[in-house]
Parts: sequence; structure tokens; C-alpha cells
Amino acid sequence: MTVHQLPVELVVFAGWLSELAGRLEPGGGWYGVFAARDPEGLRACFDGTEVPPWDVVESLLQDLGEPADGPRAARGRALHRAAAAVHDRAPGAAEVLAERRRLMEREAAYAETRIRTLAETPGAAAELAWARDDLQRARARVAELGARLAGLQGPRRPDAPAPAVAPAPAVAPARAAARRRPRGARYAWLDTEAADAVPEEAQVVPELPVGGGAAPRGARFGGAPAAPAPAPLPAVDPGQAARAAGNAVYALRRLRAQGRGGEAHGLLCEALAGPPGWLPVLAAELHRAGLAADWATLLWEAASLPPARLAAVAGALADAGRPHDCEQLLRQGVARPVEELAGACAALLAEGHQAEAGALLAAFLRVRTPEDAARLAALDPAGLTAPLLAAARTVSPARERDLLHALRVAGTA
Repeated sequence: MTVHQLPVELVVFAGWLSELAGRLEPGGGWYGVFAARDPEGLRACFDGTEVPPWDVVESLLQDLGEPADGPRAARGRALHRAAAAVHDRAPGAAEVLAERRRLMEREAAYAETRIRTLAETPGAAAELAWARDDLQRARARVAELGARLAGLQGPRRPDAPAPAVAPAPAVAPARAAARRRPRGARYAWLDTEAADAVPEEAQVVPELPVGGGAAPRGARFGGAPAAPAPAPLPAVDPGQAARAAGNAVYALRRLRAQGRGGEAHGLLCEALAGPPGWLPVLAAELHRAGLAADWATLLWEAASLPPARLAAVAGALADAGRPHDCEQLLRQGVARPVEELAGACAALLAEGHQAEAGALLAAFLRVRTPEDAARLAALDPAGLTAPLLAAARTVSPARERDLLHALRVAGTA
């Protein structure tokens, strides 16, 4: 049996990526989504047999709270480029890169069509933001793949004709969607052959993209207009909540068994529109059914809710005795604009959830700069300065000192 040894550049990048993943919570954030939706692709990256798109690496760095221009990101980008350069020199790699680029061009065309449709659809602001985010990711991958292909061609003589960047096939986006698995740039990554293998009768609803990348963007981070705060909801009937959870789990299992991941994702998002008090019951039912990954995905999507709604969900989880889920939800929301975080804190405090507000502020202080914290305090000095300082004390004495300095410079303290 022949043993193939990987080039050192691939081994080093795979080691760096594995070390990065080891610092993340396995069931949360982007890492949890990738692990649940594409375990084989993720494993190939950890093994060094595949190089992920850079935006995937950016998403994992964002999970860790690393700045896009920080030293860890710079080191990762250098290793990623070296690994990609070696990977692309393998026999047949150029053809694979060209095919992936064509797929990404098709994704971009589909996203553009979807944006035009949603722009004329009332009440579709959030979906429109997801589609724009998906378009941005697809375009970034087209550029990345084009640069990798250009690197294989080497420098061109001034008198040489420009190489042909082959046009995307003239496939109508709607027809292409019927042949594809769950849509979105984050899925068209490794599986180029199976992308056309799904029969037309198995058409799925396009899956909404998730924000990520070097800077927070999209509806998850305020890219779409914030919806008005929901009206107070009536008390939840336990029997009604149990029936709704049972029905949701039954539908999810059927959709998963049929490979209809986009519709399953949509069903999870719909659950967030229901009474917050139903979610702890749904969480318990999902875990009993072996669908814990779906609960992690739902929590990740909940982090994009408008501030008052986010606070209501966090409070419902805390009241139901699920403090870990509540803390995870709040941690995942700290990349939002400070204006939205101020609204979430105010809503939590107004509902009597001081501990949860403190957890949100502590998570914010761990991953954001003291200057960001001072901007947050400036939005409501009387209501947020004291809770911010109290949260900083729970993080570390150094963080409290840095925050005090930033508050004095900003004129808040």
C-alpha cells in the first residue's frame, strides 16, 4: 500500500486550524454550525487534505472574538495562502478550482436574483440582508479562487493574450436551485460533484446565509432594519408548548431524513417567531430526539433577534433553568453594534434579569475593546455605567482599570 505524505505547508495550516478549533465551544457559534452541517468537509480541513475558503476561517476567528487585523488572523492568513499554493499545484487542481469558481459565480447570480425579488417583497428585510450577505461571500470566493488560478498560471508576458476567467453557464437561477442542495455560499465549498445530484423533485427552499467574516455584517449584526419590539405575550400553556415542540421535532426529523436541510433551517427560524416560553420546551425535546445540533443552530440564529426579543428569549431560558443556554446566547450576541447591545441590556434589566444583563456585559468586555465599552456606556450613562463596571470586576482587575480609563477619557466617569 502506498502512503502519501502531505506537504509540510498543509500539515502546518491544518495544525493551526485544529488548534483554533480547540479553543472554541464545539456546539456553539459557526464552529457548531460547520460541525453539524458538513462534518466530512471540516474533517478534511483538519486532516490537511482540503483548504477551506478564507471566509470560513474568518468565521471561526470571529467565534473566538479575534479581530480581523489581529496577530492570530495575520498568522492564519499567511499559513492559509501557503497551504493553498501547495494544494493547488496537485494534479487536476486547476480544473477543480475552475469548477468551484463557476459554482460560486452561479451562487452570486442566484443571490442577485433573490435580492431583486426580496427587494419588492414587503416584510422581507431580514431575508434581504441574508441574501446580500450571501452575495458578498460568493463574490469573495470568486475573487479568492480567481487569484489562486492566476497564481498557477504564473507571470504573463506583456505581449501575451489575456487568459480566458470562463463565463458561468447560462443556467437560469430558478432551474439551478432545483438541482442544488441547500443554497448559500457557505455550502458550495467541497462538494462539487454532488451539487448537481439532487433530483428536481427534491427542491429545497434556499437557506439563509449566516453573517461572518472579517467584520460583522448582515442581519445578524444589524445589517437589516431592526424590527419593532414585540408586544408582551400572554402566558404560555404548557400543553400547547409541548404539542408545538413535538410537532416541530417530527417535522425536523422528516426534513433531515429527506436531505431538505434548507427547509429544516427555515423551520428552526420560524420557532424563534413563537412565544419565547416555548423555546425551553423545544430545547428539551430536541435533545431527547438526538437533535442537539439543531438546538445549537437555533441559539445561533436567536443571537440576531432585535434587542427586546433577544432579551425575552434569554430571560425565558434563564427562568426555565437553562442558564448555560442563556449565557451561550448572550455570548454569541456580543458582536452586534453597541446600540443594539444597549437595547438588549435595558430590556433585560427592565424584566428583572440583572444576572443575565451582567453576563451579557461580561461577555462583551471579554471580546470588545474598552473604547467600545465606553461608547456603550455613553448611550445610557445612568443605566449602564455601574453595571459595566460591576461586570468588569468579574472579568479581571486589569479589565476594570482599562474600562475606568476609557470612561474617563470619554467623559462618562
